[in-house]
Amino acid sequence: MLDIKWIRDNPKALVEALQKRSWPVAEAQSTVDDLIARDEARREHLTELQTRQERRNAASREIGNAMRSGDAALAERLKAEVGEIKAFIQNGEARERELDKALNDALAVLPNVPLDDVPVGKDEHDNVVKRTVGKVPARPNWVKEHFEIGEALGMMDFERAAKLSGSRFTVLKGGLARMERALGQFMLDLHTTEHGYEEIQPPLMVRDEALFGTGQLPKFEEDLFFAPHGDGRLGLVPTAEVPLTNLVREDITPHEKLPLRYTALTPCFRSEAGSAGRDTRGMLRQHQFYKVELVSITDQDTSLAEHERMTECAEEVLKRLGLPFRTVTLCTGDMGFGARKTYDIEVWLPGQNAYREISSCSVCGDFQARRMDARYKDKDGKGNRFVHTLNGSGTAVGRALIAVIENYQNEDGSVTIPEALRPYMGGLEKIESR
Repeated sequence: MLDIKWIRDNPKALVEALQKRSWPVAEAQSTVDDLIARDEARREHLTELQTRQERRNAASREIGNAMRSGDAALAERLKAEVGEIKAFIQNGEARERELDKALNDALAVLPNVPLDDVPVGKDEHDNVVKRTVGKVPARPNWVKEHFEIGEALGMMDFERAAKLSGSRFTVLKGGLARMERALGQFMLDLHTTEHGYEEIQPPLMVRDEALFGTGQLPKFEEDLFFAPHGDGRLGLVPTAEVPLTNLVREDITPHEKLPLRYTALTPCFRSEAGSAGRDTRGMLRQHQFYKVELVSITDQDTSLAEHERMTECAEEVLKRLGLPFRTVTLCTGDMGFGARKTYDIEVWLPGQNAYREISSCSVCGDFQARRMDARYKDKDGKGNRFVHTLNGSGTAVGRALIAVIENYQNEDGSVTIPEALRPYMGGLEKIESR
């Protein structure tokens, strides 16, 4: 959530930021004008409430003076005035809550402001390659896509998954099921032992307040799955970013404890509401998938450096697996709602003859912290500031499995196991048809 004081002081900057995110000029301007008008109405009402409260206090003192001087008529007039003011204040406090809610609701659907160095563009075609790692090999004519390989091995079953749950689910068996588990364990071990992240096992169902805190609600409700719970509901996590980031909600973290770095391997659940017709074959876009998440909580001075560090931690996974990849800076039109800057890591998939996203690392500034009321004690200990939050995939386990299958496939249909995974596979070197 953006700071209304910053919006009030920098309306033109927000209009320009929304335009960079592909908002029409008129819509951007009217949105900013509406926010400022809502804030002005709220501030005027608060000023009037304060004025009435001061008059009530003064009138109460005057009643005492009138009673002591024997002026009963004046005292009665003053009592009547105080009664009217009390009624106004009571109604005014309800009106204050209404105005607060109206302003916060309008702020809640407003995206974050991109950093100045984020490339301006409309969609993924305007993203900018930051670096490329690994050489893309020549593509033999026998190369297949992951689902063709998995089905031929008898270890990837979409038909049975559909009977159980419908489309966009997969049943993995045997060696591929074990490799998916191995990938998750390998990533966790790398991030905890070498990169300094603390492993967390969070709840997989969260309250609406947690989903609001990281920006999934209210704007992206249709992308989520919910389960009834008591008189309300709980949301299945679309990413472990939600519970991990919310670990600091409504807290004041001592400065010396920053940065906090968390990682978790969890299943994730997404309705994929906006992806009809996209990646319908195979495992690329599923309702349920495993992902290793990275989350950092920092102060305002170190968040940009932490963004570079987090991205390098995610890249290291692919380097250890020997997978070619490139890292791109997302343009303003392709960047997520809560991000100020995002790097996508795209792994090479020879079956598709294309790079595909396997990780997305974002710095959010204090955008999520304002929604969570998450602060840290300043260095001098005198004041509190909103923390800065970052999140990234370290990486998507299912997509890493796809990348390994396609990059390590052999002409006979078997899949060689990368050396980094062999300790997690009992020393097995190859997955072959049963």
